[in-house]
Amino acid sequence: MTGFQSLGTGLTEHESALERDFVTLSSFRDAGAVLTAQPVTIRFEHEGRRRRYTPDFRVAWSDGAIDIVEIKYRVDLRASWYHLRPAFAAARAWAGAHGARFRVVTERGIRGSALDAAKRLLPLRSAPVDAALAEDAIAAARASATSFGDLLDALPASREAGLALIWRLIARGALVADLSAPITADTRITAS
Repeated sequence: MTGFQSLGTGLTEHESALERDFVTLSSFRDAGAVLTAQPVTIRFEHEGRRRRYTPDFRVAWSDGAIDIVEIKYRVDLRASWYHLRPAFAAARAWAGAHGARFRVVTERGIRGSALDAAKRLLPLRSAPVDAALAEDAIAAARASATSFGDLLDALPASREAGLALIWRLIARGALVADLSAPITADTRITAS
């Protein structure tokens, strides 16, 4: 499944559904991250033969950290481990020499509640919000630790307007919730 994904920092190509999901999750975790597909080809020798390896992504995070990333389904990783291990060792050495970190990421690190939240929340980042109501919500979250449901009840707005606002503020990072689990009325909400 090849395609392109438009991010706030540019267009990124992917070659599988798992890569697409990685791009979605990475762009949600860091709106300023720059993802580059197949950024470099690393040449190395193994058992007397010249080989080459091209990792899937270079991720330049907004905090300055750089990751070189290989995306693999766990079953494929296990099946090809003997052949992949030398390439991964070469990538780790190359990344270290270039101020980066090499990582292999599988569906376990990509798929789950955080990806579900990213898919739901990313489109809401640019949705308009009522500025005065947003200030009320952030102030209420700052004043005391509160649950999603309690914050919703405290807002001087209709239930629909309150829900839309809270979700949009979570998407923008102004309100923080644990996205590693599904959000419910009991989920704790804090101001960032």
